[in-house]
Amino acid sequence: MRFCIAAVLAAFLWGTSMNTNAQTSLPPAIQAVGETVVLTLHAEGAQIYECKADETGKLAWVLREPTATLILDGKTVGRHYAGPNWELSDGSAIVGKAVATAPGATGKDIPLVKLEVISARGSGQLTGITTVQRINTEGGKADAPCVKAGAYFSAPYAADYVFLKKA
Repeated sequence: MRFCIAAVLAAFLWGTSMNTNAQTSLPPAIQAVGETVVLTLHAEGAQIYECKADETGKLAWVLREPTATLILDGKTVGRHYAGPNWELSDGSAIVGKAVATAPGATGKDIPLVKLEVISARGSGQLTGITTVQRINTEGGKADAPCVKAGAYFSAPYAADYVFLKKA
């Protein structure tokens, strides 16, 4: 019995340590100190941009929406789309609001983002989630000339989304 309790305690402390180490390896702006990782999903999809004129009349790509498949252990478990929304096949869904960003690894990678959950629906794995981090981004930036207002550009990307809740 003592061995079982000790093993459970060691696993808990190791998991807590791993969570802390994973968070401290992220840029300070997107760390979620004091929160616990509930789920990490890989996403593959595209960032969709629209060519629009800014306040000076200069054309530039503006993010319209993301669209991605959420993957766990090689299986599709949900989707990510405009809002930003994350919706899982278990019926749970959340909407986030960006509160901080940090640069991606290269100039072609979309930024890392920390998002605060502003609404939730359904019940399942996303129930109780308070923070989402977008990390390990690859690609996703518009890299074509924006020459015609109203034109669209789809930039393939991949990222990991980390779903956390307050401890």
